[in-house]
Amino acid sequence: MDEQAALEVTAARAVETGERDRVLWSDADREWASRAAAAIVGERASADAFLARRAQLVLERIGTRQPGVTRTVRGIRWRPWVGVATVLGAFVLGVVVDRIGGGSSINLLAPPVFALVAWNLVLYVWLLLRRVVLRGGAVGPVRAVLIRAAAVRGAVEGWRGDGAVARRSVLTGLPGEWARIAAPLYSARAARVLHLAAAATALGVIAGLYTRGLAFEYRASWESTFLGAEQVHALLAVTLAPGSLLTGIPVPDVAAIEAIRAPASENAAPWMHLMAATVVAVVVVPRLVLALAAWLVERRRARSVALPLGDPYFRRLVSAWVGEPTPVRVIPYSYTLAADARAGLEAVLSRAFGNAPAAIERSVAWGDDLGDASGGGATATDAAGPAGLRLPLFSLTATPEEDAHGRFLDELTGVAASARPAAPGRPAAPGRPAAAARSAAARPTDPGATTVALIDESPFLTRWPDDHARREARRAAWRELVEAHGATALFVDLADPDPERAAAQLAEAASVDAPRPDGRSRR
Repeated sequence: MDEQAALEVTAARAVETGERDRVLWSDADREWASRAAAAIVGERASADAFLARRAQLVLERIGTRQPGVTRTVRGIRWRPWVGVATVLGAFVLGVVVDRIGGGSSINLLAPPVFALVAWNLVLYVWLLLRRVVLRGGAVGPVRAVLIRAAAVRGAVEGWRGDGAVARRSVLTGLPGEWARIAAPLYSARAARVLHLAAAATALGVIAGLYTRGLAFEYRASWESTFLGAEQVHALLAVTLAPGSLLTGIPVPDVAAIEAIRAPASENAAPWMHLMAATVVAVVVVPRLVLALAAWLVERRRARSVALPLGDPYFRRLVSAWVGEPTPVRVIPYSYTLAADARAGLEAVLSRAFGNAPAAIERSVAWGDDLGDASGGGATATDAAGPAGLRLPLFSLTATPEEDAHGRFLDELTGVAASARPAAPGRPAAPGRPAAAARSAAARPTDPGATTVALIDESPFLTRWPDDHARREARRAAWRELVEAHGATALFVDLADPDPERAAAQLAEAASVDAPRPDGRSRR
């Protein structure tokens, strides 16, 4: 997914997950965006294409209602002018700070170009060590400052009127989230800008050196407390070797260097040419090469920004709207849903599975098998039924029983009766050790096997609203039984659910990529 699309998808996710009250974005809006995007991109579209088009629709619609949201999204984009200003400022800095000696004299042992060359050589060594030894490592402080200046802003402040609190709540975390997602891209982009800025600084030093040389005659000399002419010649021969090779101007011999020892001097033009060429060879050219390499990395990363598609939000959107939706069937066991609990369950299913057909079936009576259920299609959900996701539904008020609830879970997952784990205090099935039986029960044989058991807490909370100890004990008992059968227990107050949180938990637990309670993959 390219950079622009990834930013829009991240912003759409912030809008849809940032507030519970749905002031800015209702469930109807969410459904419309998904359905419209699926219709536009078509059944064969990739997940990236669907998510990108859907994000565009989300931001287009919400932008007509709350322009502050759109301004916030625009505000965290990378601002190219910051990079241009950085490079231009670096060039001006090179021109301004260049002082090639006191007055009209150049001290050959202390020109600023030598410090510039030495600094860049040290930096090249550090870049090499960072890549080879540290394997990249964290972004450096200079690069981090540039990224913050060019891209990262806090949430927009100063909103007023209806929806102001909601806008702040949804978008407070957006800059930080986008900074994490775009970190590899922005790191390469900042590296490109800084390499260009270093080259511009060197060119500024050279430009300042020659500009002053046109207006003044600079005289070259040297002086040192500890070095003689031979040592100075050896030092200059090494330091100015790149410039000498580039220009063909030889470094003067020992006698010539001895002749210009202060207070003697000579015209500095040859030395200026050697210094400028050395800066070009050691600083300008390598920095431009590094900038080109960073640009190539930046270009590749800008075309392929990695989003956390394993996040439950993305998984349930993609699974519900991309490709053929998987039917979802909720099968209550010895439990009849109240009207408000049914409405809450429908809201959670819609949020978790989108346009996937969902059916809440008639309750299976206590002790009945699926095949013994009567009433036609409502409870005729035997193992030969249509493929899809089957979700058993229990009430927290019920005490979990291995012979009843456990057997029901086994039937849903297609596990043979002989493979069922023994109930507490009872022997395992003949010929099967208890550990082996429990392991077999955790391996569903039906491709439509359940992975999630819904447990409604609303009847329990109605009877014992303040008995937290009993509630936790009952949760622990249900969790133990459900996980022993290879499923995940999901506790929800269906009479008053948090649809976003419950849907995220349900989509996460129902995903084939989610680990089972025993830690193994569901695949």
